Amino acid sequence: MDEEVDMIYFTSDMHLGHEAIIHMCNRPFKNVEEMNKVLIRNFNNMVHKNDTVYLLGDVTHRVSLDEANELISKLNGHKILICGNHDKKYDESLFEGIYDFLELKGYCSTSISLMHYPMLEWPKSRHGSIHLHGHQHNRFEYNIQMKEQGIKRYDVGMDGNDYFPVSLNRILEFMEVEK
Repeated sequence: MDEEVDMIYFTSDMHLGHEAIIHMCNRPFKNVEEMNKVLIRNFNNMVHKNDTVYLLGDVTHRVSLDEANELISKLNGHKILICGNHDKKYDESLFEGIYDFLELKGYCSTSISLMHYPMLEWPKSRHGSIHLHGHQHNRFEYNIQMKEQGIKRYDVGMDGNDYFPVSLNRILEFMEVEK
């Protein structure tokens, strides 16, 4: 019998509940209800209950704290929040941890710096480390441009990743980093 391996995922800028983001980012949804439904479905189709997902900010926007907590509670996995500029003081029990910045070590041959905002430099940036961020609502072409310029910075936001979280394995393959 195959044993299911727990996966690690990253995402940012879901903006659940934020009607205006549909037009601001040209998202393909009729209304905020459809957007919330599709983003939560996409998230849960990829992230399973024992997986770990790092939410790099702006999970919700323009909703009450109670509604924000209700939306977050629908998301699968062990959630770790890296705070963004639109995040509220969510119910801490919904998360394994809440940070402004986090450096991950031991997942691959280099360290991974997590922050909502893109940084020009991060710990060990001149020594091959990776920086994952959101905030800018970039399309995937941004990640390609960063790679072509030799910059190991990757926007994990929903808008540039087909409205799905991104697996650590996919990022490492894209960055050509050893696991």
